[in-house]
Amino acid sequence: MTISVFRLYLLRAGYLLIALAMGGLTWPEILDPAADWSFNQGVVRCMLGALTLLCLLGVRYPLQMLPLLMFELTWKMIWLARVALPAWMSGHIDDGMAENIFAVGIGAIYWFIIPWRYVIDRYVTQSGDRWAWR
Repeated sequence: MTISVFRLYLLRAGYLLIALAMGGLTWPEILDPAADWSFNQGVVRCMLGALTLLCLLGVRYPLQMLPLLMFELTWKMIWLARVALPAWMSGHIDDGMAENIFAVGIGAIYWFIIPWRYVIDRYVTQSGDRWAWR
């Protein structure tokens, strides 16, 4: 399947958005020697740092790195369904939660950037790698 040059540039812009926007917030924290994080805060920041670095590869290889955008979209949709929606339904949305909902909601643009037909052809209908030991 052929992906248009326009779609490839959209993908590159999507990767660059993550690398610059999230990287601009995450890497100063990672590189700050005075930062003192809890276990979970450390895990989250380091995972986000890795994501931003890998998104730089996506700028060069937009189709090969598609699972990265699919991961980004998937965790955000799970968070919205499992955390934000129940909080909203129970009326427990504070300012911090509202900021997160907005930030995570921006990820909805990836529904329109990801070439879903290519994803289905490549990851659903295409034969997987063989399992034989030979």
